[in-house]
Amino acid sequence: MNDEGDLLKEDIRDEGNETKASRMSKLRNTRKEVTKLHSFSTEIGEVDIANSKDNTGNSTQIPTAPQLSSRMKHIKQEMAKNHLQFVRFEATDLHGVSRSKSIPAHFFQEKVIHGVYMPRGYLELIPNPKDNEVDHIRATCFNSDIVLMPELSTFRVLPWAERTARVICDTFTVTGEPLLTSPRHIAKRQLSRLQDSGFSLFSAFIYDFCTFGVPEIINSKTISLPASALLNDHDQPFIQELVDGLYHTGANVESFSSSTRPGQMEICFLPEFGISSADNAFTFRTAVKEVARKYNYITSFFIETGFCNSGILSHSLWDVDGKKNMFCSSSGMEQLTTTGKKWLAGLLKHSAALSCLMAPAASCRKRYFKESKDLKESVPTTWAYNDNSCAFNIKCHGEKGTRIENKLGSATANPYLVLAATVAAGLDGLQRNDGVLAAPEDGTDLHQPKFSEIPLKLEDALMALEEDQCLRQALGETFIRYFVAMKKYELESEETDAERNKFLEYFI
Repeated sequence: MNDEGDLLKEDIRDEGNETKASRMSKLRNTRKEVTKLHSFSTEIGEVDIANSKDNTGNSTQIPTAPQLSSRMKHIKQEMAKNHLQFVRFEATDLHGVSRSKSIPAHFFQEKVIHGVYMPRGYLELIPNPKDNEVDHIRATCFNSDIVLMPELSTFRVLPWAERTARVICDTFTVTGEPLLTSPRHIAKRQLSRLQDSGFSLFSAFIYDFCTFGVPEIINSKTISLPASALLNDHDQPFIQELVDGLYHTGANVESFSSSTRPGQMEICFLPEFGISSADNAFTFRTAVKEVARKYNYITSFFIETGFCNSGILSHSLWDVDGKKNMFCSSSGMEQLTTTGKKWLAGLLKHSAALSCLMAPAASCRKRYFKESKDLKESVPTTWAYNDNSCAFNIKCHGEKGTRIENKLGSATANPYLVLAATVAAGLDGLQRNDGVLAAPEDGTDLHQPKFSEIPLKLEDALMALEEDQCLRQALGETFIRYFVAMKKYELESEETDAERNKFLEYFI
């Protein structure tokens, strides 16, 4: 996927490698280039563009001025054809929830040039963070505005919202710097690192979610009943409209089915290259709520017992051109290649820290107990071939070839952070010389090393994330400090948040 904001990638480096003054100067100059491209695209704006994504979903390729012009022409045609009245400028907050501003359609071209302003606190969610908790580097004020700059290739008419379209945005400070706590920005940085190493990521999310009948009054004590009618295969208008709507926004659903509990559904997306898989998951998280309301349902990533549903990232590593799956050999052998085993070793090594980003609330981590009554502080990370009970399940069947399902995640996790952390951990495995991972059936303990224990308490997972130097460097010191501070703040009001999340559909 091309992206005008990707001009920034060459100037984004670890915060400690440059002086603040030189960073500010470079990023401001880059922002000017981005604005020029936006301006050029809206002034010319008279060529058509296909609505489809490129073959690789490459988020690091800089679009040319004619490409931007072509996108604006297509958008104008779509707006006229669908008689659009409003366009949502959407960005993800740290929890993966859409934060948007809707603007009248006739202001769209102007906002493409200058961006849309939004209070910074909408995305970072901590009021007045303490100086000793959050690094204020590159931030004049955490109560200031940020700027939403749209990625034009993500413009889509929303089938479930009347005469409305949306465009996914990247976020900048008012001084022109990318917001270092932006999950989408962090994910794109990791995909850029992966491309520089000669690889691309082919991935898809698999989500469980629950559907409840809407009660007359919603409050913290309300009990909602599961919409068990969804278990009948002949009576699924809600899920069918959801899947069809997602298709028209570019998020292709491979399958959907009822799951193990009443009102619980599973939805599997088709894999895509690059940032597109996380964009699809982000789109789904908003779509499922809006379509459900049309049928007098509410949807939740929590189940009725307060546990979180699962959110799985199925992924495989391909060459940079997207032509060869690097997890399986040309001879057709099912087991992981040496490259695949190194990637998996990285996931195992960093699984404690990964779990903090993928199960980011106390309710999420209940899944790791597996209903065991043993008083433990952690559980070992497990992996195996074609075993759905493991944290990392290597699936060797199907037309897509060998792939790894990262099952550490809950459905409440931010998909961009899940993608970014998985890439960062996998890359570390590729770049280290720790030997080849042994298979579980080999009778060794190499597949469950001591450092792969998963903490059961969120507090311990936060500590593991803080101590993981690889992820700190990859995701950025600013993000790590802010994320940890936010989670500690949330732990102080855990019970209240759990009730609010379940019934008001805000998922933390």
